[in-house]
Amino acid sequence: MNYLEELDFTKDEIEEVYDSVPEKLLKLLASQKKLVSENILFLKDLGVTNYQDIFLKYYDIFLMDHSNFKEIFNKYETEDLVSKLNKNIKIVEYL
Repeated sequence: MNYLEELDFTKDEIEEVYDSVPEKLLKLLASQKKLVSENILFLKDLGVTNYQDIFLKYYDIFLMDHSNFKEIFNKYETEDLVSKLNKNIKIVEYL
């Protein structure tokens, strides 16, 4: 999961992933490095500044097919969505 460092996750955030994610999903997140990275970069490129927090809370959505992942977020006006996500990550539950 060291690839998360390349995506600007701190060592503490990576440690939190190891502490909070079930081992089976940890293995999946590690083996799906390219997919997870693509999905994280998509949020980062949208302008979501707290994508690390979103990943820590909703790590399982980052295993979605990239086109499906993008589709979820592209349904909404980008600037408004980014603003809302930056204020409250719980909005992810309703997308």
